[in-house]
Amino acid sequence: MYDMTDCQVGYMVYAMTNAADYNEIVAIRQEFNDSFTFVKAYKTGGQGTGAQIVDPLSSQGSIILSDDGHFLFVVNAGSNSISSFKIARSGALILADVKQSGGFLPISLATHCNLLYVANAGNGSSIASNVTGFHVDENGRLTEITGSAKSLSSNNARPACIVINKNGNIIAVSEQNTNLISVFTVQPDGTLTGPVVSNSSGSGPFGSVFYTNEILLVTEVGINALSSYKVNHNGTLSVISPSVLNFQSATCWVTLSENRRFAYTSNAGSHTITTYEVDCNGHLMISNIIYSTKDGSGAPIDSGVCSRNLYALNGNEGSISVFLTDRDGKLMRTQVILDTQLPNLGSQGLAILCFPNRY
Repeated sequence: MYDMTDCQVGYMVYAMTNAADYNEIVAIRQEFNDSFTFVKAYKTGGQGTGAQIVDPLSSQGSIILSDDGHFLFVVNAGSNSISSFKIARSGALILADVKQSGGFLPISLATHCNLLYVANAGNGSSIASNVTGFHVDENGRLTEITGSAKSLSSNNARPACIVINKNGNIIAVSEQNTNLISVFTVQPDGTLTGPVVSNSSGSGPFGSVFYTNEILLVTEVGINALSSYKVNHNGTLSVISPSVLNFQSATCWVTLSENRRFAYTSNAGSHTITTYEVDCNGHLMISNIIYSTKDGSGAPIDSGVCSRNLYALNGNEGSISVFLTDRDGKLMRTQVILDTQLPNLGSQGLAILCFPNRY
């Protein structure tokens, strides 16, 4: 059997199978010589949807890590639950808790310190879209925060992504069905006020990331663009760069470089990744576009960054592309991990654990 203690020499890459019989987290180790090894698949204690399509949850943020890298959180959309894992120093996962998500079809997560929030998509009719909060204790156990459940702009808002800023006082949720972005204020006890609702600059707001505590970036799958916003004190959004088009297809997911000078969008429909330059005021400009795989076959969805590496899950192959980023944000593909043990279709979510930044 694989010796997990050796995992301390590299990084860990985690992705979700979303299998209907039992959901699993696949763990892959990256050595400092940039070789990758499948380690283990860990059962989450819940079920995925089992949908055999690219981006089955239509979301970003289905797997996330705690701020300190000690816990991993994942949605189980098929059983309406969320799971927490303790992460050992080796990168091994230890199931800590499984709790009902406080709604129907959990699809995205956000965390800050000992708080965890989940966006539930609802069923489009009798069960509304909502956001629910949880406290996370020192062992990774979850307790729903009384009174934290909040509706979005409408019962059928269909959230795609929930994010929280670094200060932990603002939450933003992109809504696919309404072309709106809902902003909540986090109270000291973890409950939420809001939402304050603003129009998306373009149609199909999807993936989101906070550039600073007050600047939010959001992709737009309807027109294949990235927009930036200033979050005002009253929770409204003011557009900084409106709908910067990349002329690709299915622009859904976004992540920031470690130095926060660049944003990378995954464009599954055109099998590409776009690099945007981001200035200190949040203005956006396209600088580069590259295929996710060498032959252009891979459809990148969820992505993550560690040090100078960008990782992208190819949702139509179950592979993971790895890129090196240069000082100008340009991506250079170094390899594609094929032996992931993920399904060719149906996997979702990506989280990267950087050991040097953990302790």
